[in-house]
Amino acid sequence: MAKKKADKPKNAVTAARSGGKPPLARRAWENFKSLAATLAIFLFLRAFFVEAYRIPSGSMIPALLIGDWLFVNKLRYGPHVPFTSVNLPGYAVPKRGDVVVFESPYQADEAELGNDPTPTLVKRLVGMPGDTIYMRGGLLHINGIPQRQGYGAEQNPKGDPTEVHPLFDWQKKVGLKQSRFGPAPEQPTHDDWGPFVVPAGHYFMMGDNRYNSKDSRYWSFVPRANIRGRPLFIYYTYVPQNESDRALSFITDIRWSRIGHMIK
Repeated sequence: MAKKKADKPKNAVTAARSGGKPPLARRAWENFKSLAATLAIFLFLRAFFVEAYRIPSGSMIPALLIGDWLFVNKLRYGPHVPFTSVNLPGYAVPKRGDVVVFESPYQADEAELGNDPTPTLVKRLVGMPGDTIYMRGGLLHINGIPQRQGYGAEQNPKGDPTEVHPLFDWQKKVGLKQSRFGPAPEQPTHDDWGPFVVPAGHYFMMGDNRYNSKDSRYWSFVPRANIRGRPLFIYYTYVPQNESDRALSFITDIRWSRIGHMIK
């Protein structure tokens, strides 16, 4: 009997807690569970609530600059369930004038170049479902009403107003042959296109920097299911290295005055 007592663990509580596992293996397992839980919470928040987004181009100058980092509110318009075609209900609907983050319609020309054919983009929503939209002399019209661009964008450099691009050809199929606003031109150009009607469940997006923006004029309307959220504010921004005269511009050339700037 004495021998059997001696064979028992000296600390039964420790033995029960360890489950027979070596202490190092148990600590590793606990650390793994903590890391996995943290990662799961992060991915959940990123998928359904807020996501960071970096501005890679100048298509929204001056509202958004290259090097701006934004927080995007995904809950506003309804979060998209990852790896599905399901969008959950939001607490607001997209409206004209909103800056919107969305998944681009398929761009065959980008696929041919080996680029992402459906990139995540940020543009301004200018055309609602049912709107008749067109441009004459570079001035956008919605339902016959001229739209002053505003947002400080009138200061952006102008390009060639007569530019003809092969990607404009989709407009020929939807351009109205007859309307109270006149017929669509046989050949759409950068500053003269439409009128056409925005289909139900779709939106027309344009960049504020209109001579440097590849938008709905090139790849058509954006389905409601593609909308991912609305930018909230700039949480970090710096002058890109190719525009800065300072080394390590992401540290040495921060745009302090833009941090915290709300997106309008």
